[in-house]
Amino acid sequence: MEESKDQVDQPPPTSITVQGDADIDYNWLQIQTCNALGFLHLNYSEVSVRVIGNDEMSQLHVKHSGVEGTTDVLTFDHGGDEHSVRADIAICVDVAKREAEKRGHALQNELLLYIVHGILHCCGFDDHDEKSHALMHDEEDRVLSSIGVGAVWSNESC
Repeated sequence: MEESKDQVDQPPPTSITVQGDADIDYNWLQIQTCNALGFLHLNYSEVSVRVIGNDEMSQLHVKHSGVEGTTDVLTFDHGGDEHSVRADIAICVDVAKREAEKRGHALQNELLLYIVHGILHCCGFDDHDEKSHALMHDEEDRVLSSIGVGAVWSNESC
């Protein structure tokens, strides 16, 4: 059987993996990550998310950023284009638990916020100054609201 030109020229569809040892709903995070990528028109992406604890995140933070202590998310951008991102994202379940409890929302939503944050970094968003910080977090809430999760960042204090 002969393949059509469209089939040959198209990149593979989105591939998402979310894994770790924490007692969370990985399937829900994977589905919502796919929904977020779809909303952003990043339909040919490869994203691997690893849910880790404080100790492992602290090690990665020092190794890759030169900063002591844990953090919420680290993004390893492997490139992409207007239709895709390729990234490995590490998110810290311990930070997420503390933040979700402090701000009164679900752990799953906080973890998804971190994944979207990592994806947006791959799209050129940054949060290192006040203006870009506000733009990035507005976009996070826009994406999360559009996929039915609702705003997560706007419920947080800066």
